[in-house]
Amino acid sequence: MSVMIHKLIIPTPFPVGDLNAYVIEGEKLTLVDAGPKTEEAWQSLNEQLGELGFRIQDIEQVIVTHHHPDHVGLLDYFPNDIPIIGHEHNNVWLEQDAEFFKRYREFFAELFHRYGIPYPAQALLKKLTAPMEYSCRRSLTQTVREGETIAGLEGWAVLETPGHAQGHICLYHEEEEILMGGDLLLAHVSSNPLLEPPQEPYTERAKSLLQYNHSMKKISELAITSVYAGHGEEVEDVKELVEHRLKRQAERAYGVLDMLKEKPMTVFEICQRLFPSVYETQLGLTISETIGQLDYLEEAGEIKVDETTPHWLYYAQ
Repeated sequence: MSVMIHKLIIPTPFPVGDLNAYVIEGEKLTLVDAGPKTEEAWQSLNEQLGELGFRIQDIEQVIVTHHHPDHVGLLDYFPNDIPIIGHEHNNVWLEQDAEFFKRYREFFAELFHRYGIPYPAQALLKKLTAPMEYSCRRSLTQTVREGETIAGLEGWAVLETPGHAQGHICLYHEEEEILMGGDLLLAHVSSNPLLEPPQEPYTERAKSLLQYNHSMKKISELAITSVYAGHGEEVEDVKELVEHRLKRQAERAYGVLDMLKEKPMTVFEICQRLFPSVYETQLGLTISETIGQLDYLEEAGEIKVDETTPHWLYYAQ
């Protein structure tokens, strides 16, 4: 392979486990993702760079695949003048923009009520935002979109791949048939398509699971021999894995349809049925997953929703 890529395995405090950051030796020495804001992660990053013969000061630019804290927290430790590159949707998260997080709290408080979640909204919001302590307060210095290239990384093109996060991107090297995949496609687990408030006020939320499925199909149609993933080992059987994930997705959604054929239910009731052992401790993830199944079924014309009730009720068609 003519492209020199080094994987750095960075510890995180999250259930997903270690993060994979990558150093690409291009015209500019480029770091793809960074790690969470912990001293352990910072020490690990420095030690592994040292083993490669580099220092932090040698990194000439950082590319962010998406805004989640395990990928961006260590940006706070980097020099102020280093270029940080990613999709524009990441900025409000990286900066921890106060106006956006005000809308974030309002968005989820409304959803909690609409979906019949019986717990106090403030306690839930605190849980949802707790991981932000491991994030950063930096700004992107350059934003990129679909098809664009990045100076110092000849041969790589940006792919917009929303779903797991609204600002998720991948980097595709067509000649080498490799993808820097972030959290789009992981070998042993399906990424969670997470609910996010819309970036613009008074607009509809994105349907994350539908986006995620589209993004997986998108890369499955490309010539890719290896995906350098954000967690775990590289993925080499891209088409086969995507087909498997989409099949399992359909099975999960139609399992929800079977529940709704028994009786109409709220989102929270469905979530309890789907995740009886973890919905209380991982409510954000499980509600996102539940909404994803309902978006899938609604798109397929299999269900309808009664929005006139205090808590929305979902029915099988």
